[in-house]
Amino acid sequence: MPLSTRRDATPDPYAWLEQRDLDEVIDHLKAENSHTEQWLSTHDDQRAQLFEEIRGRIRETDLSLPAVWGPWLYYQRTEAGAEYPRYFRCPRPADGGLQTDPTQEQPLLDLNELAGDGFLQLGDFAISPDHHWLAYSLDRQGDETYCLYLKHLDSGNISELPLDQADGSLVWANDSVTLFAVSMDEASRPATLWRLQLGTPAVRVYHEADQRFYLHAYRSSSEQWLILASDSKNTSEVRVVSAEQPAGDWQLLSRRITGHEYHVDHGPDGLLIRSNDRGENFALYRTDPHHPLRRNWELVVDVDPQRTLEDFSVQRHGLLLHYRDGGLTRLEVRPANGAHYDVSMPDAVYSLHVQGGEEYVSEYIRLRYESLNRPAQVRALHLPSGNQSILKQTPVEGHFDADDYEVRREWATAPDGTRIPISLVGRPASLAAPAPLYLYGYGAYGASMDPWFSHARLSLLDRGWVFAIAHVRGGADMGEAWYQQGKLEHKTNTFGDFIACAEHLIGNQYTDSGKLVIAGGSAGGLLIGNVINQRPELFAAAVADVPFVDVWNTMNNPALPLTIGEYEEWGDPNDPVVAERIRSYAPYEQVRQQAYPAMFVTAGYHDMRVQYWEAAKWVAKLRHSKTDDRPLLLRTQMSAGHGGASGRYQSMKELAEEYSFLLAIIGSR
Repeated sequence: MPLSTRRDATPDPYAWLEQRDLDEVIDHLKAENSHTEQWLSTHDDQRAQLFEEIRGRIRETDLSLPAVWGPWLYYQRTEAGAEYPRYFRCPRPADGGLQTDPTQEQPLLDLNELAGDGFLQLGDFAISPDHHWLAYSLDRQGDETYCLYLKHLDSGNISELPLDQADGSLVWANDSVTLFAVSMDEASRPATLWRLQLGTPAVRVYHEADQRFYLHAYRSSSEQWLILASDSKNTSEVRVVSAEQPAGDWQLLSRRITGHEYHVDHGPDGLLIRSNDRGENFALYRTDPHHPLRRNWELVVDVDPQRTLEDFSVQRHGLLLHYRDGGLTRLEVRPANGAHYDVSMPDAVYSLHVQGGEEYVSEYIRLRYESLNRPAQVRALHLPSGNQSILKQTPVEGHFDADDYEVRREWATAPDGTRIPISLVGRPASLAAPAPLYLYGYGAYGASMDPWFSHARLSLLDRGWVFAIAHVRGGADMGEAWYQQGKLEHKTNTFGDFIACAEHLIGNQYTDSGKLVIAGGSAGGLLIGNVINQRPELFAAAVADVPFVDVWNTMNNPALPLTIGEYEEWGDPNDPVVAERIRSYAPYEQVRQQAYPAMFVTAGYHDMRVQYWEAAKWVAKLRHSKTDDRPLLLRTQMSAGHGGASGRYQSMKELAEEYSFLLAIIGSR
């Protein structure tokens, strides 16, 4: 990376770590890894035990719930010892059920063969409408740059599709010959849409020149239209073309107007558009896809001032409205024929998403439901009646009873008086007196941290720990306004909310400062870095995974991948007021001479979202500045990117390493 591109002239003594291929940099990262390894190996190293515990709860050989499409069932199989799943299909049973027949199954893709001993990430897996072709994409380094492949399912022949810097997405037209793919620019921004056909040169369809905007193409739920969205953090522009006429002209729905966000799908009543043009909580419109301009939009659902219309799902037999209400997802169903109704769930705190797997013409839609103490269930919702049935529940091997763990919802009070929700889980005895507590936070990009189940987390809960999520502003856990109150000039609310949650948990004797661990990753790492600068005495330990802690220098370097598109989240540092604001909370800039909690930090050498050097520079500066002798460990995955290791066993080992560190610092109750 050219260091001279910085607009900020402040000396940075650790900028040399940004020179990726310099021998001294590689040696530094390896030395940090060796230090981490040495520390763990001599401090109550429980990695092997924890790994076996986590592995022992996973059903290593399992079959996924089949997805139904046309004459086939499509599914994955995992096998003991295999890092990756294998993909198959078999003919759909005559009775329309989901029972697979191993004697008739056809192998589609084996990621274990493709991976070898290296990194492998499957990007897209797209079956052609005629079911004769599989288009897929692979990232072999972790930098989110993909190679595209086409497999003829009758012959097994595989061809590589020539497209440099592909982002991995693949979209079929209905002719089963034409594919659409997106390539990235020099800043790793999805920027150009291409039309591909095997054996012919790629045709450029559309280029997004504005560096704030990212392209995304997809098929409508009805499979009748192809949709191209160009989105920034706060503005949208969408075009559509008939899936039957992929060489046709893409029609614009509404030109970009700063602040207007909208999302499009197609169902039996035409195009459906979720838009914030009537208010930040979003309304829903419909229009004729042949005449889609804004003046032809018809209002279907107006803005609800009490809750945010977060998303919608459409099938032939009904429309689902996804509302964010009281920190939870609520679904309202509008059947094609029948009265509207709300979908009820068994727990007070949960995570709920619509999951694919049913055809557009089906009367059913699949829901994924889980809670902090309840493994994920895939439920079939019968749209006309509202009846639900459980199709599959993620197993937990060994002794496990969800009722052994209690889930609670607490509310902290932020400095400005706002009530901040906290979700907790633990054994009743752990919740009754100060216990080791793992507090997780994120708070950016409008991403909601809905409660989720973790097989690995049971290793902490069964040792007397409590796990908690701070639903801070900057996410959209409480609706769109929650996000707006935690970004740009309101960013400090995120940090104040998290500190308030920590103080609430201590004040209500769930834990104490000697037992409180905080954790976050990526933009959540910025949160962790900031609060340990502000209130280091409040926390015993901190975990920061691929942390976005060098925000000041990154935002001042537009040559870095994705930086310009981030201005709408953090602000443009060309504005002196914005520059001062970012500098005031940037974790790397605000490191000072003081005692810090024990820390475990991770990085991915090929990470293009948060460059490895953010963690490396931060750790180096902390080592120089901190006045305590508590451990500070950096683990850089030299063959991985933003998401860490690609194989499932390698991911388990990463969690076992983190937990081993925490148990060495805090111990069990």
